Amino acid sequence: MSDPVQGRDALVVHGSLRVPGDKSISHRALMFAALAPGRSRVSGLLLSADVRSTARVLSQLGASLPPVDLSMDIAGRGAAVLHSPLEALDCGNSGTTTRLVAGIVAGSAGVRARFEGDESLSARPMRRVAKPLEAMGAHVELSPAGTLPMTVTGSTLHELEWTLEQASAQVKSAVLLASVVAGVPVTVREHHATRDHTERMLEARGVAITRTGDTIRCVPSGPLAPRDVQVPGDPSSAAFFVALAAMASDGELRLVDVLLNPTRTGFLEVVRRMGADVEVIGPHTVDGEPIGTLVVRPSNLRATDIGGAEIPTLIDELPVIAALASVADGETRITGAAELRAKESDRIAVMVENLRAIGVDAEELPDGLIVRGPSARLVGRVSTHGDHRIAMAFGVLAARPDAAISIDVPGCVDVSYPSFWGDLATVTASTRATAVHFATVSGALRSHFVIAIDGPAASGKSSTARWVAERLGLRHVDSGALYRALTALAHREFGAVAEQWNVDAVLALGDRIALRAIDLGFEPLIDGTPADDELRGAAVTREVSRVAQWPMAREWVNARVRLAARASDVVVDGRDIGTVVFPDAALKVFLVADPWERARRRLIQRLGRRPTDVEVAEETERLVARDAKDQTQSVQARDAVLVDTTALTQEEQVERIVALAEVARGRAAGARVSTDTPALGNPAVHRPD
Repeated sequence: MSDPVQGRDALVVHGSLRVPGDKSISHRALMFAALAPGRSRVSGLLLSADVRSTARVLSQLGASLPPVDLSMDIAGRGAAVLHSPLEALDCGNSGTTTRLVAGIVAGSAGVRARFEGDESLSARPMRRVAKPLEAMGAHVELSPAGTLPMTVTGSTLHELEWTLEQASAQVKSAVLLASVVAGVPVTVREHHATRDHTERMLEARGVAITRTGDTIRCVPSGPLAPRDVQVPGDPSSAAFFVALAAMASDGELRLVDVLLNPTRTGFLEVVRRMGADVEVIGPHTVDGEPIGTLVVRPSNLRATDIGGAEIPTLIDELPVIAALASVADGETRITGAAELRAKESDRIAVMVENLRAIGVDAEELPDGLIVRGPSARLVGRVSTHGDHRIAMAFGVLAARPDAAISIDVPGCVDVSYPSFWGDLATVTASTRATAVHFATVSGALRSHFVIAIDGPAASGKSSTARWVAERLGLRHVDSGALYRALTALAHREFGAVAEQWNVDAVLALGDRIALRAIDLGFEPLIDGTPADDELRGAAVTREVSRVAQWPMAREWVNARVRLAARASDVVVDGRDIGTVVFPDAALKVFLVADPWERARRRLIQRLGRRPTDVEVAEETERLVARDAKDQTQSVQARDAVLVDTTALTQEEQVERIVALAEVARGRAAGARVSTDTPALGNPAVHRPD
C-alpha cells in the first residue's frame, strides 16, 4: 500500500463479517411476496429505513405484511386486492420504493396513490419513470420540477416498447412490474446493462423473461408464483469493507455470502485494477443469484480511470472508490457518471467538497471527478448532506489511525446499513477487547445519549428498559443477551456444564459474536446468524448465571455494550451499568422492590400463572441469597434516581422514567449546543460489536 503507517499507527483488519442483506433484493422480495398469491418466506432481510419504507407503502396499498423482521412469513394475496391508500405513500429516502411501487400502482386499474418523500428524495428526478408508465396508459402527475410529490393513477395498460433514456434499473423495473401487474407484454432496451435482479426474480416466479443483447422482453401469463428467498449480503455495503481491507497495513478480512451478480461486481473489477488483493472462495448460486465469500488483503494501491459501460455496474460504489483513490498512487479519473448528481445528494459535488475539506487534491468534472493521491494525513470535518454512502465512504478513511475526521450526521447510515459503525470498529479492533486506536466520527464513535437502568435480580430491569426505549424512540441494549450468546456458543463447543469450561477458551470464542442494530434494539449474532431460540433455551438459561459471574466475561460484555452506545442513543439495563459501564450516563435509574414482590413477579413470568405463597416464599429466599452474592455489583450509583416499584405497575414505572428521561435529554441537548466541539483525536476504545 502507498505510504503505509507502521507500528502503533498501523491499520490492521481481521475476522469475518456478513454485511446486511442486499437492499435491492430485499425491496423486491417484499414486493413480489405481496404480489404472489400464497405463502413466501423472506430470510436475511435488510432491516433498514429504505426497506421499511417499502413494507409501509405496500401495507398502505392493501398488501398483508407482518411486522418487518429479519425473517418474515408473508401471505401474499395478489395484485387484485390492492386499493387506493387513504393517505399519501411516504417513501422516506427510498428511490427504489418510489419508482418500483409506481410501476405496481400504474398496472393496477383504478388505484390512485400520491408518492411523497423526505427532502432528499423530493429533489430527485421522477419524469424518467413517469414517461414510460404514461406511454403504457397510466396517468402520472408530477411537480413542475418533475419531482415528488407524484400522483400515479393505474389504468388498463397496453403493450410497450421502450428505450431507457438513462441507465436505470429502477425505471426498467417499474416498467416490468407494471407489465406483470397489468398482464401485458413489454420490451425494454438499455444502452448499458443495469442490475437485473427484477428479471431474475420474476423469472424464478414463472414470468417469461427473454434477454437478447441489450433488450429484455417480459411476457406475463398469470399471477406470480410464491417463492422463499434467502437474501445474500449487499455488495454495495461490502464495498466499504473491501476498500478498508485494501488500504490496510496488515491482516485479512473475509466478507461472507456476498451477492456477486455480474451487474453488481464492477466495483471488484475496478479495485483489482487498482491493485487490491480480492479473492472469491466458495462460489455458489441461490435463487438464480451467484454468491461467494470475499477474502481481501492489504495492497499497494494505484490510480485508474473509470467510465463508460462499467459505470452502471458500480454507480453506488463510486463514493468509496473516490475515497480509496485518495490513498492510491497517481490520478484517478471518473467520467460518465452524471447520474451521481441525482442520487441522495449531488455525490460529485459533495465528494469533491469533502475530499478537499480533509486535505485531498480533488477536482470536479461535469460528469465525474478527479482524485490525486496519495494524500498526507487526512484531517477535517465532513458534511454528509444526509447521504448514507458519503458518511460510510469517509468513515472508511476515518478508520486510518493517522486520520482525524469528523462526520456531521453519522446516523444517516441507517438508510442502508444500521450497524455500519459497529462493524467498522469490530474488524479494525484487536482481539479480546484490548484497546485500539480509531479515528473518531463525530457522534458515531463517542457515546450518545444513554439511560442506564440498574437494580438487583428480578427487579424488572430488562422489560422496563425495553418499554422505555420504545416510548422514547431509542435503541434498547440487552446486556443479558450477550451473556446468553457467549454461553450458547460455549455450550456448542465445550458441552453442557459451565463449571468444566475454561474461561480463556470461552472468551476466545467472542470474535464469533456480533451485535447488529435492528429497529429499536440490537440483536446478537453467532457466526453471523441470529440464534434467539437457542439463547432462550433451557441449557443456556441453566448455565448463563455462572458465565455472568466471570469478571472477564463482564468486561467482554461491557465493551460491546459501550460500542452499542457509540452507534446510537440507547437505554441499557443490567448490573454495573450506572457505576462501571456508563458512569457518565445522562440518566441513571436504580429499580428496587420488596423481595417478596420481586419473587412474585418473577414466578408469574416463569410459570404463566399466579404462584402459591409457598412458591413465592421459596423464590424470595433464593433472591435474598442472590442479593447478598451480588451486592458488590448491583450497587446504586450516587447520582442515580431510586425508583421503588413495589406498589407501581410497570406502566407507572415506565411513565416515571420517561418523564425523567425527557428532562435529561433536554439538558443533554443544551449541553451539546453550547459546546460545539467535534472530537478530532484518536481515543482508545474497546473492541465493539
